[in-house]
Amino acid sequence: MFEYEIATARHADLIREAALYRRVQEAKEARRASSRSQEPERRVTGQRSRFTRAA
Repeated sequence: MFEYEIATARHADLIREAALYRRVQEAKEARRASSRSQEPERRVTGQRSRFTRAA
């Protein structure tokens, strides 16, 4: 019976850990999505002459 209780507790821990991992991944994705939509695209300036051409 003791082994069953340990296995049940471990299973519950794994479920909680997986839920936390999913929430973190969803938060990262939401942050990425919101930063993409809020930041306007900028035009590339013509400062190519700052560096020499390679080969």
